[in-house]
Amino acid sequence: MVARKNSIGLVLAGLLLSILMASMDNTIVATAMGDIVGKLGGLDKFVWVTSAYMVAEMAGMPIFGKLSDMYGRKKFFVFGIIVFMLGSALCGTATSIVELTMYRAIQGIGAGALVPIAFTIMFDVVAPESRGKLGGLFGAVFGLSSVFGPLLGAYITQYATWEWVFYINLPLGLIAFVFIAFFYKESHQHHSQQIDWLGAVTLIGAVVCLIFGLELGGKTFAWGSWQILGLFAGFVALALLFLFAETKAKEPIISFSMFRNRVYWSSNVIGMFSGAAFITASVYIPIFIQGVLGGKATNSGLVLLPMMLGSVVTASLGGVLMTKIKYRNIMIPTLALLVIGLGLLTTLDEGSSLWTIRIYMVMVGLGVGASFSVLSNAAMNAFEPQRRGAASSTLNFLRSLGMTMGITIFGIVQSQVFTRKMNDALTGSAAEAGGASAGGVPQGVDLTDPHALLSPELRQAIPPQVLDTITHALSSSIVQLFAWAVIPAALALVASFFMGREKMVVGEEQGEYTGGH
Repeated sequence: MVARKNSIGLVLAGLLLSILMASMDNTIVATAMGDIVGKLGGLDKFVWVTSAYMVAEMAGMPIFGKLSDMYGRKKFFVFGIIVFMLGSALCGTATSIVELTMYRAIQGIGAGALVPIAFTIMFDVVAPESRGKLGGLFGAVFGLSSVFGPLLGAYITQYATWEWVFYINLPLGLIAFVFIAFFYKESHQHHSQQIDWLGAVTLIGAVVCLIFGLELGGKTFAWGSWQILGLFAGFVALALLFLFAETKAKEPIISFSMFRNRVYWSSNVIGMFSGAAFITASVYIPIFIQGVLGGKATNSGLVLLPMMLGSVVTASLGGVLMTKIKYRNIMIPTLALLVIGLGLLTTLDEGSSLWTIRIYMVMVGLGVGASFSVLSNAAMNAFEPQRRGAASSTLNFLRSLGMTMGITIFGIVQSQVFTRKMNDALTGSAAEAGGASAGGVPQGVDLTDPHALLSPELRQAIPPQVLDTITHALSSSIVQLFAWAVIPAALALVASFFMGREKMVVGEEQGEYTGGH
């Protein structure tokens, strides 16, 4: 019995490492992209590096989740680790942005298997009475990785080379591989089923069209261009075909019958909307610190630490409480904190102190933390073991979709507001000063680009009057962004009222995985 407990501990360690790697790689590259583009070139193509990973990961999640239900968790999880490590090794050898993009897609395929199956294996191998506590730990690691990624990326590029952003996955992946391959003994019997090929192809196509349409719109191509309109039309057509295919398939990748369970559908809605709200604070608070308050890159990253700590507290607390009280009694007060925290962020301005921002970020962290632990467990607990892979993967897919669409759509809003305020301010200043207000600005600096404010050297070279104008415009645009982000947070809060009276069941289950022999 001791040996079995020890083996389960190693399995859980391998799962946690895998979640950390796959989730962190969504954000770790963001802070390294400046250095990567400087070495490899391809400034006009760098957006594809992130998009390739996201598309492959999101498209793979529901597919691998369903396959793990049909043919077993272990083989697909080990496959995910190997592919992720292969992609990471190749990324470090890339000599061009095009090569890096292809290798990132390989990484994303591996990540698409790791995250949803890791949560499912955890649910399978631990005793029912321990799922809440361990679910809190897994949720905390998942939430931490989203925030920790940019910090680690900045540290690596500052003290090492950009290749190590990818090479760091190799030792972590090797440890995870050993723990899962040698210590996870899958005892549940699986039944071969017909694969939903039409659903898989149309889902991947729809995700590709949507992500690239959002990423390229307004940047590489105009929103009204035939390329972007074509991508969105392709998304709508493929999404409708996917919905039709899922109603006809014997074993659909995403089973709509599962959404008849109120806990399941409400958990998915909460995950999607809370993810969209949470990601805006994660991305734009560092920009506010660096661009508006003039803080250093390290300060702008460290301001996320209070949010990380807050999310760990409620993720862990939610995991412990879900076996004692109803899911909605955990989610309602925490999501209310998320709404309040984002609402408080709308009060920021150029005179706000770092301590004020930290307090608000703690509230945002406390508000989102429980969603990382409670929702995954609530979604899987609603179904028998043979459907948990699909339940977990669909939730993670919709959460990732919400985060992607949130940061893209709200980013468009922020950019439009910032550009408009900048044009109005500079036009007015130029009229008052006889057209000299922008004098002395370094040649080649685009005053409508907020990233110009993230460099301390450029900030010093911009005249004080112009710098004040830009920082005010940037501050106003980010504050308006937070105001828009309150909407999905509020929708997540509303959805939490529909979770019913269910709580986690800790009794014995028929057909449960044992996790070992």
